[in-house]
Amino acid sequence: MTERLRALVVAYAFPPTGGAGVGRPAKLVKYLPAHGVQPTVLTAANPSVPLRDESLLQDLPPDLPVVRVRTLEPGYAVKQAGWTARAGASGGGASAGGPRRLLGQAAMVGRQALMPDPQILWQPAAQIALAGRLARRQDDVVLISAPPFSQFLLGPVARLRPGVGVVLDYRDEWSTVQQSYVMQARWSARVGARLEGAVLRSAHFVTTATEAFRQNLLDRFPFLQPERVVAIPNGYDPADFPADLPGPAPDADRLTITYAGTVFNLTSPRGFLGAVRRVHAEAPELARRLRVRFLGRITDTEKESFEGLEALGVERVGYVPHSEVTPALAGSHIALCILDDVPFVERIYPAKIFELAHLADRTGLEVLTLTPPGALAELVQAHRIGPCLPPRDEVAIAAFLKQRLASFAAGQRSDRARPIGLERFDRRALAGEFAQVLARAHQAAR
Repeated sequence: MTERLRALVVAYAFPPTGGAGVGRPAKLVKYLPAHGVQPTVLTAANPSVPLRDESLLQDLPPDLPVVRVRTLEPGYAVKQAGWTARAGASGGGASAGGPRRLLGQAAMVGRQALMPDPQILWQPAAQIALAGRLARRQDDVVLISAPPFSQFLLGPVARLRPGVGVVLDYRDEWSTVQQSYVMQARWSARVGARLEGAVLRSAHFVTTATEAFRQNLLDRFPFLQPERVVAIPNGYDPADFPADLPGPAPDADRLTITYAGTVFNLTSPRGFLGAVRRVHAEAPELARRLRVRFLGRITDTEKESFEGLEALGVERVGYVPHSEVTPALAGSHIALCILDDVPFVERIYPAKIFELAHLADRTGLEVLTLTPPGALAELVQAHRIGPCLPPRDEVAIAAFLKQRLASFAAGQRSDRARPIGLERFDRRALAGEFAQVLARAHQAAR
């Protein structure tokens, strides 16, 4: 490109917001300038999110323009209180009465009314900000990265300015995210599908995080042109991996297994935790050498599965800044990647798998993936990232743990084969693929 393309990247969740989903837009704007694209970010000034990670701000270009506009949503603590009250009301008991019951009912009504997601309350300010930029001709192309999918409503607004390209980026699937919500009305899926089709018609190009996402979109919406729906995976940033890895030496007395990421219904470790209990029951001497760490937020729906496991060497560390996660993983013997056996996960793989694969390539760390058949299992096998087991097969997982513990106790250390073909997932190269899509969308708009 002879001139720098001006791209507005819309991302409700953006640093200093932490947690899942932030990495894709943050790494994109970090590396787009190297490919002839000058990005600006439009994001929420007061996002209703559970996590903040100030360390993520260090990764952004110092001259990156970031436009932050306010959402009308209540704070995350208020929303969480409503969800908890609703869960208590549906289960009966003391929590089902009085003010908690009313709060739970209000949360249910709000969740059903705010379609396609509660973040639609960000739309008034976001649409005003976008309209102002369009009027001033500040952007050549607009990329909207979701979820939350209410952001896609900005696509038709962007189309009002002739010559401005529109790209909709699917980090996850609309239908999968809706399915994972609790308290959704049955009609929401039908309404969501119609709304999704309407906003897709505003896009010049669509990008997806997996090829399975791409194929599912083409199957569901025949009006989409296949050449304008492009799969660009998530990946790893080499800059996140210090030159002095592997970091702290793993515990010499205990086999350390670490999971890093949010634990929720799609990443539930119930099968793995059941296997830990099984190992302690069947091989207590070996089990004493086992240490398991969970780094990250654990949602309320999953907390009860951890009860009583502290005595079995399972640690809940809580959220750890992103800058500290890589050294913690490198200081482990085994890293966990989990996708539970729930609907729709056959088309998903967590973005964390690419960082784990690169870490395995750099340090020899073993990566254990627990997933049903599907995109993640195929990715792990194709790139030889490590062993892969069904997430709810406690017998198979326990057998794996006992074998590794026995080898560890005997002082046996094997040199494992390193992953292959990881160059495809370098964030620097992936930004180049996005730059090509942005340029094509701008050309299509013109």
